[in-house]
Amino acid sequence: MGTTTAETSPRLKLDAAPRPRILDLFSCAGGAARGYQQAGFYVVGGTSVSAPIIAGVYALAGNASTITYAKLAYTNKSHLFDVKSGANGVCGGSYLCTALAGYDGPTGNGTPNGIAAF
Repeated sequence: MGTTTAETSPRLKLDAAPRPRILDLFSCAGGAARGYQQAGFYVVGGTSVSAPIIAGVYALAGNASTITYAKLAYTNKSHLFDVKSGANGVCGGSYLCTALAGYDGPTGNGTPNGIAAF
């Protein structure tokens, strides 16, 4: 999870106040301890697994040429599993590093539940 001050949060994201843009839209396959392992292969997790999974979900949705600024990630949230617990740091319960109901920093809008949010 990270933020950028080069862009503000998109209009589609319902923040209480303008903030630097949080770069997470989705959550997928956390650290290597929660990664995937098959006989003869090593454990992987994080971006090494999640980036190809999310890319694959976008490919399955088959609408890459028509999506606008990840709009479906915000308008079809019912097609994502909302991650409501856990943290990726210590920041006093702030949504920047603590999973909460709805949008939050560590998990974005949630994990894929089919392709409708893509």
